[in-house]
Amino acid sequence: MKSNKALFTLLLFFMTFLVLSSCTKSGDKQKAKVAEAAAKQFPQQTDSVYVVQFTKRDPEYKKHLDLMKLFYRERQYRFAWFKDGALVPQAHKLVEVISKAHQEGLNPNDYAKKDLKAMFQKLETAKNDSTRHKLQEELDVTLTASYFNYASDFYKGTVDPRSLDNIEWEVKRNKIKLHKALQTILKERDSRYPYYEFEALHPGYIRLREALKQYRQAKQQGGWPKIENVQKPLKPGDSSQVVLALRARILGKNAPGSTSPVYDERLAAEVKNFQIRHGLKPDGVVGGETLKKMNVPVEERIDQIIINMERWRWVPKRFEDKYVLINIPEYMMHVMEKEKEIMSMKVVVGKEMNATPVFSDKLEYIVFYPYWNITPQILTEEIAPSQAQNPNYLAQNDMEVVKDLGNDKVEVLPTSSVDWYSVNEESKIRVRQRPGKKNPLGFVKFIFPNEHNVYLHDTPSDHLFNQTERGFSHGCIRIEKPFEFAQYLLKEQKQWNSSAINAAMHGGQEKYVNLTAKVPVYIVYFTAWVDANGAVHFRDDIYNHDRDLEMAYFR
Repeated sequence: MKSNKALFTLLLFFMTFLVLSSCTKSGDKQKAKVAEAAAKQFPQQTDSVYVVQFTKRDPEYKKHLDLMKLFYRERQYRFAWFKDGALVPQAHKLVEVISKAHQEGLNPNDYAKKDLKAMFQKLETAKNDSTRHKLQEELDVTLTASYFNYASDFYKGTVDPRSLDNIEWEVKRNKIKLHKALQTILKERDSRYPYYEFEALHPGYIRLREALKQYRQAKQQGGWPKIENVQKPLKPGDSSQVVLALRARILGKNAPGSTSPVYDERLAAEVKNFQIRHGLKPDGVVGGETLKKMNVPVEERIDQIIINMERWRWVPKRFEDKYVLINIPEYMMHVMEKEKEIMSMKVVVGKEMNATPVFSDKLEYIVFYPYWNITPQILTEEIAPSQAQNPNYLAQNDMEVVKDLGNDKVEVLPTSSVDWYSVNEESKIRVRQRPGKKNPLGFVKFIFPNEHNVYLHDTPSDHLFNQTERGFSHGCIRIEKPFEFAQYLLKEQKQWNSSAINAAMHGGQEKYVNLTAKVPVYIVYFTAWVDANGAVHFRDDIYNHDRDLEMAYFR
């Protein structure tokens, strides 16, 4: 009996579930039919007057007026976020994405200009078709304006680096067309880019976003302890109460051996890893710069991550299949093919007073055994005063005064023909240094013509690559492996084998070689990034570009 009763109860529950489920589905179908009927009665579109008036009412929307007009004009003002009178799923996805803007280092309040969820609810309970249509029109244009407001910041940046004089960034623009991206989201067009997922475009950005999450979690847990009372640098093998704070900082407060005052091998290995990630000499010694960087608060690192995420929004939406990337604060050059690093090397960049500019261009040709054509600034500030004080200065440094004759021909002039005391940047005086061992360009230079007169080159001062901080040049970039780089650039030009390159570098005569295909060069400024293994790296703000960006970003 009990068994039959239990079976009857189960059957009754199942039948009730089916009835309720049927009612729910019936209700959903009924709502869909009502929406579809209303859509047929009222045209599912807006008009140019409504779009313009709506957009102009809000300052945050108004700046996207041109996009709004373009988007709706191209679709003959048809609603974008409704299908058969019902909201498309992407509408709810947009609300979700905006609510999580903080994960992108953005402020959700900047994009919640309208309460979209409340508008959804109001539409759901509309009493008649006329009211529903008005709400549809308002909601459709609001969703589009909200998307452009958010996507503009997410894909192109909240700060326009070209509108502010103190933000140094002249890299090739991100030319994303947001109205096309929205069409992709709405599944009205195909695209190679992940717009349909409201996703970022570059792995470098995505890895930084994950780092932001980790560092915010560290902040919620109280950050990390400050290492204080260090009387002298700590070395592996030392025993000191300060090691307890060091262990808590590097391994965590509850790490094994947390009560041991001995600076053991395991801790030393992690300290060296920390030093590598911060661009320091990995000697395991805790003091000086290592101690200073360990004591940077987690809040500062979070801000540093966020502004470098912003810089990723400024780069082109897609890099070429082959390109060269030079990260100034890292003092490194990376040769990339299809987003894989195939070569890297140390570089020397400009010192603070002669900062290497942040820009991009295309490498066009190589000059073997080059002359150094001295820039007007260096001539005025350094060469001319030295020659004025010492009439033999130019001769002692293999330099000469020349006059251009055209067709790549020059005439060498006597140094006595110049009044060296009156030389300035406007003077039509040209000085060059002859090729050879004294020439600071070494035996080869790599040219991507640009207004900054910056290029890559060899150097006779190889010892500088042993330094961890390598800001020594006048602005040009000295590279560690010029011969290998020349081999790479000329590998498709079969006549330029290793022997030919070596002969040209030491051939005693300047020689120009054009590349069969130009190679994009990006000179960038990232002080925080995450490598392919997930390790978070930080570098010093050597030109104060972070400081200037922080003032604009967190205003």
